[in-house]
Amino acid sequence: MTANTTSVISPFANLQIDELRRRSSAKWQFYPDDVLPVWVAEMDAYVAQPIVDAVHQALLLGDTGYPWGPRLQNAVASFAADRWGWTFDPAQAITVTDVMTGVIESVRTLSKPGDPIILTPPIYPPFSMVTAMLERPMIPAQLSEHGRLDLDRLETAFKTAAESSGTPILLLSNPHNPTGTVHTREELEQVARLARQYGARVVSDEIHATLIMPTSTFTPYLSVAGTEPDVSLISASKGWNLAGFKAALAIPGTDSVEALQTINHRMGTHPGHIAVIAHSTAFDQARDWLDGAIAGIDINRQLLGEQLAQRLPNARYTPPEATYLAWIDCRELGLGDDPAKVFLDLGRVGFSSGVPFGEGGQGHVRFNLATAPAIVTEAVERMANAVAKHASDAS
Repeated sequence: MTANTTSVISPFANLQIDELRRRSSAKWQFYPDDVLPVWVAEMDAYVAQPIVDAVHQALLLGDTGYPWGPRLQNAVASFAADRWGWTFDPAQAITVTDVMTGVIESVRTLSKPGDPIILTPPIYPPFSMVTAMLERPMIPAQLSEHGRLDLDRLETAFKTAAESSGTPILLLSNPHNPTGTVHTREELEQVARLARQYGARVVSDEIHATLIMPTSTFTPYLSVAGTEPDVSLISASKGWNLAGFKAALAIPGTDSVEALQTINHRMGTHPGHIAVIAHSTAFDQARDWLDGAIAGIDINRQLLGEQLAQRLPNARYTPPEATYLAWIDCRELGLGDDPAKVFLDLGRVGFSSGVPFGEGGQGHVRFNLATAPAIVTEAVERMANAVAKHASDAS
C-alpha cells in the first residue's frame, strides 16, 4: 500500500536558501557558507503545522514533564494498519530514545557479549559503530551490484556466524540506507528462513519506512512469517524531519515480547515527553504532510536522474525506491575511492562520503534529496564543475 501523492503539496517547493542557512543544526552548520550541503539525513522542509501546534500547546500548558501512557504505541499501530495493512499489539511495544538506542538494547537483549553481528554493506555507518562499541565480531554480506540483498552471501554469513555457538544478530536496514532499496516480501521471507535455520535473530531498522515512493510497496519485516523471535524499530524522525525530537518504538515479534520488556528497566533508554507528543502527532495528524514530502522527493529523484544524464552521464544512478537518499556511483568519473572529497574541494558541494558505508561504498556518494529542486540542480552543476576541474588539473 502506498500513499496518494497526486493532489498534495510538496514541503520542498518554496524553500529559500538564505533561510535554510539560518538553521543551527548539523546539515547547514557543519560546512562553511560557500559549500552547498546535501549530506546528512535532515530534511530542509519546515515542520508540519499539526506538530508545531501540538508542541506549542504542550509548552503553553507547561506539559513538559515525563512521558506517560501508550500514545506513541497507539499512533504507530494506527499508521501501520492504515498504510501497510499490518497490525501488531501496541501494548507489547516499547518506547526508546531513538532507533539506534533500540538497536543497541535489542542486540544486548537478544544475544550475549561476543556473539557476532551480520551487516549488509554498504550500510548506515552507525551499524558498524554498534559492532565496535559492543566489541562484537562483524560479518559482512555485501549487497549485490544492483543494491539488493545477496541471499547467497547472506547465507554464507549466517553459516560463518553460526560457528560461534552463540546467537548471531542480523542488523537489517528496511528500507535500505544508503541505496533506498525496498526489500520485497519474498526477500524478507528468505531472510527470516535463514535466520531461523542458523539460530540467528534479526533487528530491523525501519526508520525510513514512512518514505516509500509511489512506485514501491513497503513490507514490515515482522509482517513476514517466521519473524517471531525478531524485533523491528520505527520512528517519525526521518519521515517528518524530527531528528531533534528523539523518540522511537521497538516492536517485538511474538517470541521476543518478554525479552524486550527488560529494556524498560534500563536507565537512559526512554524518549522525552515533548518528543513523544511530536512523533505521535506526526503519525496521527500529519499524514497529508508526509504525502506531500513523498511527492516532493519523487520529483527530486527524477530531477536528479535528468540532471546527471545531462551533466554527468558517466555517473551511475538508480532512483531510490524509498527514503530521500540517493546513492550515486561515481567510479567512472575518475575521482578515486572518495569522490565526496573531490566534490567538496573543487565544487564546494558537501555529500556523505560512501567510504564509511563499508564494502561497496568506495567511489560512491550519498545525496540528500529532501530539499528544493533548485538545490538539486545546483548540486549537480557543482559536481560537473568539480569533475571538469579535476580533469583539467590532471592533464
